[in-house]
Amino acid sequence: MQDIVQKILFKNANVRGGLVSLSNVWHDMLAHKAYPAPVTKLLGEMTAATVLLSANIKFEGATVLQIHGDGPIRLLVVECSNTMQVRATAKLDDTQTIAEDATFQDLVNAHGKARCVVTLDPHDKIPGQRPYQGIIPLEGATVSEVIENYMKRSEQLDTRVWLAADANNVRGVILQRMPAQLDERGVALTDSAKDEEDWRHLVALGSTLTPSEMLATDIATLQHRLFWEQETANFEPLKPTFQCSCSREKVGNMLKMLGQSEVEEALKEKGSLTINCDYCGKAYTFDVIDCKTLFSSASSSEAAETRH
Repeated sequence: MQDIVQKILFKNANVRGGLVSLSNVWHDMLAHKAYPAPVTKLLGEMTAATVLLSANIKFEGATVLQIHGDGPIRLLVVECSNTMQVRATAKLDDTQTIAEDATFQDLVNAHGKARCVVTLDPHDKIPGQRPYQGIIPLEGATVSEVIENYMKRSEQLDTRVWLAADANNVRGVILQRMPAQLDERGVALTDSAKDEEDWRHLVALGSTLTPSEMLATDIATLQHRLFWEQETANFEPLKPTFQCSCSREKVGNMLKMLGQSEVEEALKEKGSLTINCDYCGKAYTFDVIDCKTLFSSASSSEAAETRH
C-alpha cells in the first residue's frame, strides 16, 4: 500500500475531492506507541482528516487538529505541514479503562466538555502574528461529523468526509462543494439546481463506502469504483512522510519553563532526567551538569538582555 494523497477535481460538477492512504507512514507514527485499539482507530481517523484538510488549504505552514477530551482520552493531536510532513500523539487518563466497544463520544466527551481546535500555524510569522485558531464544541458521533460541522461553520463549505483506520492502515475520502462562480455583476455562472443535484449524487456515491472496504483497497481503485462515471482531473499526487520536529534544544527550553528549583528537586530524586518525545518516542537525557549548563546559559542570556 502506498503513502499518498490524491487530490481530484470534478470537471462537470462544482466539487473538489481528495483521497489519502497511509501505511508505512502510519507504521512509523505508531512505532513507539502502544495505544488500545479504539484509540489507534480514532487517532488514525484524525490523521487522515488532518492530511486531507492540509492538502486542500493554500497555506504555507502547519495544520493542527486537536481534540481536548474529558473522557479516557485527554488529548489527541495531529499536525501536518503543507509539505505533507505528519506527526500525531494521544494522551490518556491512566485511571480510566478503555472498552473495546467504546464510542467516539465515550472516549473523548464523556461529560460534554470536550472541544475541537483547528490551528493554522504559518511557517514564517511576521512580528506579532499569531496562528489562526478555530475552536468548536465536539458535536457529532464521529471524527467525520466533527470535521464536517467545522467546515460548514468556519469556511461555509459543504463537506463530507469518510474515514477508516486500524493498526496497519489509514484511509480517507473528502468531498467539498465549492462556492458558486460569479460574473463581474455577481450573477452565478452555474445552475444552482444542477450544483445541488451534482453534490447530492457525489455524496450518495461516497456514502456507499464502508470502513472495511476502505482499509482493504488502494485509493486508485477506490476512486475508480466510486467515480468511474465522472470526468475528473487528478492533480500530481502528494507524498506524506512521518517527521518529528523535536530537538534537544526544545526539550531544554521546556525544562527552563519548569524552573530551576523544580528541576533540581527532580535531579536529587532521580540523578538525571529523561524526557521522551510524545510524537516519536526519542529520549533526551539531562544530567546534573547538563541542567547546570542549561540554567547558567539562561541566566547569562537574561543578563545580556537586561544590559541592552
